[in-house]
Amino acid sequence: MTYLIAADLPTTAPGARFRALLQRPEILAIPGAHNGLAAIQARDTGFEALYLSGAAVSASMGLPDLGILTVDDVCFHIRQIARASQLPILADGDTGYGETLNVMHMVRSFEDAGAAAVQMEDQLLPKKCGHLNDKQLASPNDMAAKVNAAKRASRDLVIVARTDAAASEGIEGAVARARLYLEAGADAIFPEALTSVEMFREVAARLPGVKLLANMTEFGRTPALTAREFQDLGYSMVIWPVSSLRVAAKAQEALYAEIRSNGSPAALLPAMQTRAELYDTIRYFDYEALDRSIVATVLPS
Repeated sequence: MTYLIAADLPTTAPGARFRALLQRPEILAIPGAHNGLAAIQARDTGFEALYLSGAAVSASMGLPDLGILTVDDVCFHIRQIARASQLPILADGDTGYGETLNVMHMVRSFEDAGAAAVQMEDQLLPKKCGHLNDKQLASPNDMAAKVNAAKRASRDLVIVARTDAAASEGIEGAVARARLYLEAGADAIFPEALTSVEMFREVAARLPGVKLLANMTEFGRTPALTAREFQDLGYSMVIWPVSSLRVAAKAQEALYAEIRSNGSPAALLPAMQTRAELYDTIRYFDYEALDRSIVATVLPS
């Protein structure tokens, strides 16, 4: 399958496909994919939706996750991941890149780029990773206005409202905000940085029937749980937002150290995809077959 053949492309809008996945009884497992190659690998493994993390995009650009990204930065990544995988994408919209009109512009831009859903948080700029300290929150009403603006701008995009209030306002504050965001038009709620199984269970109990998203980021404040454990707690989605980038970055670090120390990457050849494996992953020969003017590639033996 290549994105160049119209008959191979989905005929249903990304948002509708994402909503259909959420209607199934089992939890929707959504790994992060920080580029098109990672997206193909996740799809080929059997995943049916992908998450695009602002933290992963920032880090891949050599920047901290402090609200520096622009809408166009993220749209570039949405387009390549959607094109490569054809899977519905939940994209990180940070704080909406501004106020009402900026939020509406973000939604239209993300949807036009191919996103299925957007996650927007109730922090103030400069925002921080949800698992860090001293996050500054917008007022509940200001965030609700953003959610409502996002809903009005969306043709089909699923709106996921994230609240970071648990750390400073407790479960009561987080749940109160979640209810307000749902009234404003949110399709799902993302209670960020819950620190115990009991907190996850309590939030789900207080928001019966609501589609809830759990964040299983490494090295954060949330206990390590499996997708099935989150499902049993009442959650509809779970993301692993930066895992692919962390693994890739660690491998690259080892590669550069090896070349610097020994003048060759030869020792790491067993850890590399071969040329044949890479070409199989990206469907190199499928693309080649579409253009008879290209001489068929013969791999080096």
